[in-house]
Amino acid sequence: MRSSLIIGLTFLAALILSVVPMPAPFDAGRPMWLALVTAYWVMALPHRVGLLTAWVAGLATDVLFGELFGQNALVLVMVAWLILLLYQRIRRFPLWQQSLVMLPVLGIAQMVSLWLSSLAGSRPPTLLYLLPAVISTVLWPWVFTVLRLLRRRFHVL
Repeated sequence: MRSSLIIGLTFLAALILSVVPMPAPFDAGRPMWLALVTAYWVMALPHRVGLLTAWVAGLATDVLFGELFGQNALVLVMVAWLILLLYQRIRRFPLWQQSLVMLPVLGIAQMVSLWLSSLAGSRPPTLLYLLPAVISTVLWPWVFTVLRLLRRRFHVL
C-alpha cells in the first residue's frame, strides 16, 4: 500500500511540474517530467508499473492540459512500451549511457506527439519541438538518482 502511494505521489509531482509556470522563452524546452517518471518506474519495477499506468497518467495529462483525449496517453504508453522492451539492457548501463538511450525514446515520443498535434490542427511542425526531449535527456541522471533514493528510502518493491 505504501509503495503504491509513493509511486502515485511521484506521478502527481510530475504532473505538477508539468504545469508550473515558466518564463515564455523557457516554456518551449519544458522537460517531459511525466515521461521521465514513467520511464523510471517501468525500468525499476516493470512488474508493478506498465502500460496501464502509463495510459492512466497520459489520460490525466490530457485532461489537465485540455488536449486531444488520448494523445498524451498514447505517447506515454509508447514510452513505457519502448522501455519495457529495453529495460533489462538499460538497467545495466551507467547513467550517461542510459541518457543516450533515453534521447531516441523521448525524441520518438515528441515526434509522435507533434504528429498527433498537427493532425488535430493545433501546432505547426517545427524542429524546436524536440527541445524538451533533449533537455529531459540531460535531466535523466538527476531524475533517476532522486527516484532511486525515494525507492530505496521507502522500500518500494
